[in-house]
Amino acid sequence: MHTHSPVAITTLQHLSTKQAKRLSKTLHNLSQHQLPWKIALLIESTLQHRARLHPENAKKFNHGKGFVIGHQWTNIVLILNDILIPLPPIPFYSKRYCREHALAYHTEHDRVVAYINKLDLDESIGAHDPRDVLVLTDSGYDDKKIENAIINKRWNFIIAVGKTRRVKSETVYQTTPKSRAWCHIATFFRHHRRLKWTTVRFMTNGAKRKRMEFRIRHSMGYLRYVGKVQLVCSEPKKRPGGRRKYFACNDVKATARQIVLGYRLRWAVELFHKDVKMHLGFEDVATTSFDAVQSHVYWVYCTYILLHMSPPGVPADVKSIGEKQRHIHTLLAKKEKRRVLQKLTQIGGVERYKDELRQALTGI
Repeated sequence: MHTHSPVAITTLQHLSTKQAKRLSKTLHNLSQHQLPWKIALLIESTLQHRARLHPENAKKFNHGKGFVIGHQWTNIVLILNDILIPLPPIPFYSKRYCREHALAYHTEHDRVVAYINKLDLDESIGAHDPRDVLVLTDSGYDDKKIENAIINKRWNFIIAVGKTRRVKSETVYQTTPKSRAWCHIATFFRHHRRLKWTTVRFMTNGAKRKRMEFRIRHSMGYLRYVGKVQLVCSEPKKRPGGRRKYFACNDVKATARQIVLGYRLRWAVELFHKDVKMHLGFEDVATTSFDAVQSHVYWVYCTYILLHMSPPGVPADVKSIGEKQRHIHTLLAKKEKRRVLQKLTQIGGVERYKDELRQALTGI
């Protein structure tokens, strides 16, 4: 694992590109044709807990419910035709690790900006319209550098912004100096009570389909240091005032309903984190070297892609990772049984199989 990190990186890049090319032959609109975009790029980080006392590049992170010691990975995933494809993730390097390995230290946001600038989707999905690409992030990546990097790619974004993010209305932007009259987005919607609430309804995608109701209001405005965007305020209809969220979208043609529905696609990356941790052993690594940890993570993502590339013998209606694993284990067990039966039916097969068992027992 320690010496095969480049092989793991190359394999993940090859598999993700192969899967993206296969799906991009017939691209459909996102979220079962309800959205105007065809390609989604999700950015979200996850923490990898470590059990060893002194693993390399480990750091203490505040995970909301206390501190966690481990590694942080920023995952960049593609969604094509409602199928998730993990791209090579961005590892977080601590300042100490950078000093020990003579690396320049960069913040997570700087590394995300560099990743976006370097990412060439033409290599994965071929020629496409940049306006078909939608980038989704939560408020942790509400950064002007990230947003401007997305705009420079001519992509669209839907970003959950913090309630203290500075915005302006169109009228105020045209009548005041650019450096003045900015206000928090929460204050903006509080001052614009003339904006009417609109109710939107969505159906969940789980086994138990439920109807979710939100009330939203939106306005055209300007995001400081970014430019013209659509501003949306959303909250659950049954609990007004609670869990209120604010969104910014640079696609001025999208409707407020499409913006809220598009942001819900971000939940796919949370399910991806759950699958790799519960079923694929994302955190089951006990090595000290961080190169070995990187190899482990890349191989886990390779396994995720392979399980979603329609493995032979697995029914097409099987969707969950756990069910696919059980089907594959059953197929392997049946394959071994067929091999034994084939050998026993051959001339002298019984004696050859006895010799095979005798050698296996002697080796044990």
